[in-house]
Amino acid sequence: MSSRLLASALSTLLAITLPLLSLASQAAEPANQLLQLHKLRLAAQKSLGDFYMFNGMEGDQRYERMINESRAAVSTHLNALTDMPGDGSRALRAQLEQQWQGYQLDLNNLTVALKTNGFTDLQPVADLADSNSQLMALGLELYNKLQQESAYAVSPMTQRSREQSLLMQAIAVDYASRSASVGATFMGGGESRPIEELVNEFASKLSALEKEPKNSAQLRQSWGNVATKWRYIENSLINYNENSVPFLVNKYAETIIQGSEEIASQYAASQL
Repeated sequence: MSSRLLASALSTLLAITLPLLSLASQAAEPANQLLQLHKLRLAAQKSLGDFYMFNGMEGDQRYERMINESRAAVSTHLNALTDMPGDGSRALRAQLEQQWQGYQLDLNNLTVALKTNGFTDLQPVADLADSNSQLMALGLELYNKLQQESAYAVSPMTQRSREQSLLMQAIAVDYASRSASVGATFMGGGESRPIEELVNEFASKLSALEKEPKNSAQLRQSWGNVATKWRYIENSLINYNENSVPFLVNKYAETIIQGSEEIASQYAASQL
């Protein structure tokens, strides 16, 4: 091929490729922001469960470390949320940061009080749960606003998997609160629902995700692995008044969420 023909071919290739790369780059930015925000919500939700475990396990230092890790994760994901696409998302991002600062201050004060006195009053813990609920609600509002203002939508299967992670985390938080005897029933996003209802919802949605026709053989197997772990704790969640096993539920919830998040990443990569 002559140098002139080669140059012409390269020019044509660049003319086709560069716009495609530009479009991919534009899509990657809101996709990453939404992923960061989702992970922020998961970590914020988990921080409350970590505190309940710290309370219920009588100040076990491993859960204090988990509280600190969750707090650090929220701050990291929040700092990654830059260059919001519109006025609405900028305002919500500012509200989210303000809410987070107040929540983590209260969380720190309660953690110190528990370490110092060996107990906490119920009202400040209830206030902490309410603050966490507001934080989750703001995060969801920003999640929706980001999609609206960026004209980018999270793919359906990716979203369903993320919602499953959040639901599992909410169940774990609820169970930990009962085990810690703080009298709080918590559902991230501002809802307060019986744990039996949450368990039934999770089981139903998990079954639907396992059977989803869009799944590859590998994805079906991955959901099957999640379901195996779920079945190990499902009865304990339903019969929470009979034999409390918060350590077991907390441990398995973490692996279930990890599995759901890995599947969500696969869906996102395939734009499913």
